[in-house]
Amino acid sequence: MKQAEIDQQTTCYHCGNDCADERIEQDEKVFCCNGCKEVYSILSQNGLCSYYSYNEHPGVSQAKASKRLDYLKEPSIIRELIDYSDEKSTVVTFYIPDIHCSSCIWLLEHLNTINPFIYHARVDFLRKQVNIRYDTQLITLHEVVSLLDKIGYEPLISLQDVVKKQTFDKRDNLVKKIAVAGFCFGNVMLLSFPEYLGISVYEQSFRQFFGWLNLAFCLPVLLYSSTGYFKSAWTNLKNKVLNIDFPLALGIAVLFVRTAVEILTHTGAGFADTMCGLVFFLLVGKFVQCKTYYHLSFERDYRSFFPVAVQVIEGETERPVPLSNIQVGQRILIRNNEIIPADAILLKGDARVDFSFVTGESVPVNKVLGEVVYAGGRQTGEAIELEVVKPVSQSYLTRLWNNEAFTRTQENKIQTFSEKISQYFTIALLLIAFSSLFFWLATDVSRAISAFTAVLIIACPCALALSTPFTMSAALSIFDKNFFYLKNTAVVEQLAHIDTIVLDKTGTITTNGDTTITAHMTATDTEKQMIYSVCANSTHPLSRLISQYLDNYSKLDTNSYYEVPGRGITADVNGKFIKVGSAKFVDVMQAEAPSAQKTEVHVSIDERYIGYFTIQQQYRDGVKAVKSLSPAYRLYLLSGDHGHEREALSSVFPIEDMFFERTPQEKLDFIKHLQQNGHKVMMIGDGLNDAGALKQSDLGIAITDNVNNFSPGSDAILDGRSLKKLPVFLKFSKDALRVVYISFCISLTYNVVGLSYAVSGKLSPLIAAILMPMSTFTIISFTSLATHLAAKKRKLI
Repeated sequence: MKQAEIDQQTTCYHCGNDCADERIEQDEKVFCCNGCKEVYSILSQNGLCSYYSYNEHPGVSQAKASKRLDYLKEPSIIRELIDYSDEKSTVVTFYIPDIHCSSCIWLLEHLNTINPFIYHARVDFLRKQVNIRYDTQLITLHEVVSLLDKIGYEPLISLQDVVKKQTFDKRDNLVKKIAVAGFCFGNVMLLSFPEYLGISVYEQSFRQFFGWLNLAFCLPVLLYSSTGYFKSAWTNLKNKVLNIDFPLALGIAVLFVRTAVEILTHTGAGFADTMCGLVFFLLVGKFVQCKTYYHLSFERDYRSFFPVAVQVIEGETERPVPLSNIQVGQRILIRNNEIIPADAILLKGDARVDFSFVTGESVPVNKVLGEVVYAGGRQTGEAIELEVVKPVSQSYLTRLWNNEAFTRTQENKIQTFSEKISQYFTIALLLIAFSSLFFWLATDVSRAISAFTAVLIIACPCALALSTPFTMSAALSIFDKNFFYLKNTAVVEQLAHIDTIVLDKTGTITTNGDTTITAHMTATDTEKQMIYSVCANSTHPLSRLISQYLDNYSKLDTNSYYEVPGRGITADVNGKFIKVGSAKFVDVMQAEAPSAQKTEVHVSIDERYIGYFTIQQQYRDGVKAVKSLSPAYRLYLLSGDHGHEREALSSVFPIEDMFFERTPQEKLDFIKHLQQNGHKVMMIGDGLNDAGALKQSDLGIAITDNVNNFSPGSDAILDGRSLKKLPVFLKFSKDALRVVYISFCISLTYNVVGLSYAVSGKLSPLIAAILMPMSTFTIISFTSLATHLAAKKRKLI
C-alpha cells in the first residue's frame, strides 16, 4: 500500500474508531491507539487475522482498556467464580458485553491458538457468555482474564457472579417430560387404531395384547410426565385453593384408573390415547408458557452493580480484598468509573460522584474532604481514597434492598383469568359429575360410575389450560419484535389490567447524559472563571451543570459564600460580588421570560447583569406518546431529581401529579398508597433508586438503552426507543386478553357437546379421542391467528 493511501485512512483497522486524535501505523494499517495495535499484533503473530475477514472493524477500542485485575489472584474469589476445577482442568463462564458479531465468536473460540493451555472456549451469543476450560497447573484465572482483556474482550465480573449461582433451567426437565409423553402418545395412538377400525374374530388375541401395551405406555406418563399437576393440585388443596391443576390432575387420574380397570377386566379398550395425548398437549402448553428471554436478567439487584473486590491501602501498598471481607476503618482506593461499595468518608482526592443510579439525581456530586460518600455512587474523576465507616451489608444501598418489597411474595400481583375461573370451573365440574352419579345410581350402578368418570374425562379443562399460554406466548413474541421483553406470559395479562402509570424522570423520560447548556451573556474569561468558582462550591444540580460547562477554568478562592435554597447563591470572588440564581433573586428587572421548555440561571457581578444560562434536558421521543395515555390512565411523575423542570413537563403531567426529590423509600410508599386505594399500578424506572417501587408495583418495567446493561429487577425490560409504542402495547395487551375470553367460550362449547355424551354414561373412547385433539387444535389455531391479526391491526408487525 502506498504511503498516500495510508495517510488517507481515517478509521482504525481494528475497531473502526476515528484516528483523528491519535494515529499509529503498522503493517500498512492505521490504528487509533496502542491497545488496538497490540491486539492486531497478537492476532497476526498467532495466524488469526481471519478475524478481520468476517466483519469490517470487528474489534473493540482498546483506548480505555482496564488493567485492574489483581483481585483475580485471590484464592477466595477464584473459588467463587469458577464453575468446576480439579487437578487437571478448570471451567469458568464469563459475561462479555463486547460480544457483538461473528468475528467475536470466531476469535473467542480460537483462544487455544493464542494460548495452548486453554483447552477450549464456547460462546453463547445470546447471553454474551463464553465458557472456557483451561489447564489448572499451567495457567491461572488471572492470566486467562488478562488474555481476554488484552484482545479486547474483558469480562464484566460483578458481585452477583459470586453470590448467585446459575439456576437450573426448569425447561430442561420439562422437555424430558414432553419427550416421554410424546413417545408414549405416538405408540398408544398406533396401537389404538385397530380398536377404532375394528378387529376381526381371528385377531381378538391381539386386542388384549395391545391393551396391556397401552397400559404399560400409560405408566411413565402418569408416574413421570404428569407428576407436576398432582403436586400442584395437592399443594393448593392443602392451602384451601382450587387452581386449574386440580381438575387436570383429577381428569388424568380418572383416565388412568378407568383405562386400567377396563383393560384388566377385559370390558373395554380404555382411554390410554386420550390420557397420553392430554398430558402431552398440556406439557407443550406449559413449555410455551415458560417461554422467556433467558439471555436477559429480570432479577438483578445491587450485587450485579458492585465489584467483586476493592483495592485496600495498607501502608504504602495496595491489595485486592473481596467485598464481603471489607472492614470498618479500612482505607480503600476507588479509581475513575469504579463503584463505591460501602458508605465511607473521603480522605484524599477530588470526588465527583455520579449517584444517578441510586438517587435518580442526574448530575455528578462534588464531595469535600471529610464528607460521607454513600455506597452505590460511581467516581467520575481522579482516583480517590476513602475510609469505610459501615460494612457493605449495612450501607444505605443494601438497607434499601432489605426492604420487605424485595422479600415479600407476589400476593399483590394481579390474578390471571385462568386463576379466577379455575375455582368456579372445578366446582361446576364436580357438581355435574356427582349429579350424573346420583341420577343413575338408583337404576344402574355401572352406568352411574361410567357417567361420573366420563364427565370428569370430557370436561377436563385441557382447552382452557392451553388458551392462555398459547395466546400470551404469541403476544410475547410480538412484544419481542418491538423491543419490549416480558418476564413471562402472565405479565401480558397484568399489563391489560393496569389503570395507573407512574414514571421516573431521569433516564426514563429523559436520555442519560444528554443535557444542553447554552450561555447567553457578554462575560470575559475572568468573569466566567469567577462564575465557575462560585458554582463549584454548590451541590445544587444546576450549579453542577454550570460547573461542568465551565470546567476548563481553574477555581479561584471564594469568600462570604451564601446559598439560599431554591433561589440562588451570593459570594465574593477577587473582590467582586457575584449573584447566581433565578431572575428574581438576581434582581433582573427586564429579564427574558423563562422558557416553557428550558431552565434559566441568571448572573450578575457587582449588581451588573451579565446574562443567563439556559439548561435543557433531552426528552425521549416517547414522551408525547406518554401524554396520549391520559385520561385513559392516571399518570404520575415520581423523581429523585430536583423540580427545576416542573414547568417544562407540565404539558405531559398535571402539576399536582408531579413529585420531585423523592427518596427510594418514598417512591415505594407512594406506589403502596395507590394500591391501597384500589389502583393497579405500573411503574417505569431505570435505576436502583426505582428498584423498590418496581418490585412493589403490580407491574414493574425497567427502561434501558441497552438490554444487556444493568437494569433493576422488574417484570419487563423496555428498550428506550420503544417508549413511544407504550400506548399501543397497552391496547394490544387488552386485545390478547379478549382472545383468551373468546377461546374460553370455544372450549366451553366443546365441553357442552362432550357432556351431552358423558352424562348419559355412554362415552366411547372414540368420541373422547376425537373431541380432545379437535378442541386442542381449534384453540391453538384460533389463539395464534387471532393474536397475530390483533398485532397487525395495531401495526406491531
